[in-house]
Amino acid sequence: LTGKEALTQLPALGPAAGSAQGRGHTKQCELLQLSRRQRRLCRRQPGLAETLRDAVRLGTLECQFQFRSERWNCSLEGRASLLKRGFKETAFLYAVSSAALTHSLARACSAGRMERCTCDQSPGLENRKAWQWGVCGDNLKYSTKFLKKFLGQKRVGKDLRAKVDIHNTNVGIKAVKNGLKTTCKCHGVSGSCAVRTCWKQLSPFQEVGRLLKLRYDDAVKVFSTTNDAVGHSELAAPPRHSHSPRHPAPPRSTDLVYVEDSPSFCRPSKYSLGTAGRTCSREGSCESMCCGRGYNTQSRLVTFSCHCQVQWCCYVECQQCMQEEVVYSCKQ
Repeated sequence: LTGKEALTQLPALGPAAGSAQGRGHTKQCELLQLSRRQRRLCRRQPGLAETLRDAVRLGTLECQFQFRSERWNCSLEGRASLLKRGFKETAFLYAVSSAALTHSLARACSAGRMERCTCDQSPGLENRKAWQWGVCGDNLKYSTKFLKKFLGQKRVGKDLRAKVDIHNTNVGIKAVKNGLKTTCKCHGVSGSCAVRTCWKQLSPFQEVGRLLKLRYDDAVKVFSTTNDAVGHSELAAPPRHSHSPRHPAPPRSTDLVYVEDSPSFCRPSKYSLGTAGRTCSREGSCESMCCGRGYNTQSRLVTFSCHCQVQWCCYVECQQCMQEEVVYSCKQ
C-alpha cells in the first residue's frame, strides 16, 4: 500500500474472532468459518489459525490496492453474491486468495510460527544453521502441498464452474511460485564470498498482486467441451489469433478464466455499491470510473508536518503547514 488509502475494517472471520488471542489453537480453529474437514486439519496444525487470518487480510488489502482505480474496487460489500457467479472479478478473488494462503503459509514455516514445518530444505543447509545465520528459506514446497490438501481439490466431472474455480485457484499458487528466487549470503573474511550460503525466498506479495492484476486484464472467457480422446469434459477457449485453427484450445495454466460477462459496477447492486462518491484521478481514472456521469471538484485545506529538524539530543521538531488540495469525486 502507498499509505494514502484508508484501510477497510475487515470483518471478523467468526464470532468474537478478535478475542481468540491467548487461547489455544484448537479454540481459534473453532472461531474460523471452515468446513468440518478444514477445521479438523486446523486442529492438527498449531499456528495455522493465525496464518489463515493473516492470509485473509493480506489477500483483501492487496485486492483493494490493485483495484483502487477501477469501477469494482474489491470492497467487502457484495462479496458473497460475487463469489456465486463466474465473473472476471470472481476469478481474481479465487486467485488472490489462494496466492495469499500459499505465501502466508510459506512465510509462517520459515518464521517458525508453524509447528509441523520449518525452513525450505536447501541443499547442504541444516535448519539449526539456517536460523543461526538468519537464512531460513520460505518453505513453498510444504505450503503448496498442504494448501491443496486443505482446499480439498478433487477432479470434477461436468461441473464447469467447479473446473473454473480450481483453475483460478491454481493460477494464484503458480503466481507465488513465479516469484520464488534464490538469495545468497557471504560468510568469508572481510565480506569475501569464500563461503556462501544460498536459500529460497519469496518475492513481496505486492509483486504477486501486480502479476495477478495483469492476468485479470487478459482473462479468457471459457466454455466446456468434451475431449473425445479421454471421454470427459474440459475447459476450452476461443482461438487467440485469427490465423489459429478454428477448433477451441484449452486455456493456458497461467490464464485467469471466467464464464460470465461482468456487470458494469456503475450503479449500486448486490455485487457492489456502485461508483457514486468515489474519489478519482482527473487525468487517470475519473472518465472510466464515473461511467459518463461526470465528477465533482472540491478544494480543501490539508495540514501536514513540514520543515522538520532534529533537535539535540533526541527528538524531531516540525512546523505545521497548510496547502490547498483538489479532490475529484464521481457524481450520483
